Amino acid sequence: MAGLLLFAWVDRASGQSVYTSDTSSVSFFSSTPLEDIKAHNEASTAIIEMSTRTLRFQVPIAAFQFDNTLMQEHFNEGYLEPSKFPYATFRGKLSDSLDLSIDTVYKIEATGMLNVHGIDRVGTYNGVISCEDSIATLVTDFKILLADHAVKIPGVVFDNVAKEVEVKMFFRFIPYRKQD
Repeated sequence: MAGLLLFAWVDRASGQSVYTSDTSSVSFFSSTPLEDIKAHNEASTAIIEMSTRTLRFQVPIAAFQFDNTLMQEHFNEGYLEPSKFPYATFRGKLSDSLDLSIDTVYKIEATGMLNVHGIDRVGTYNGVISCEDSIATLVTDFKILLADHAVKIPGVVFDNVAKEVEVKMFFRFIPYRKQD
């Protein structure tokens, strides 16, 4: 289900050069003097459509795993509310054309709409795409202000959660082949 929205888009783009993720790693980290909070997710999906230089990704919020189960429960029930907002998404344009069939490294910039907790924010994000043997990997990290996405932190733990969260993403892309 996690990739249904993205793969519906891929089917419309069939016949064009499309790369889809077959592996992902998305993590976030919040640090305050009182507490560090980190979580990891390997259920995300992404697509690069070469002819339009479009990059999209979808991160299922409920798939984040925490070392502390109470933190995971609070995250899902009180902060990010995956029952209301099941995905964080990005849809944007790469600043330059890429040829992922050539073994090389690209420093990229993508500008587009990041949606977290149901709130859209336009932003520009930097990353690196490395290509080898028709497989591409994207690595990026950026920061998100919780207030920009209306994520409310209850007063009792207000000082335990950073107002800005560090996000790291890794996607491994392969050429998309439509299943008959």
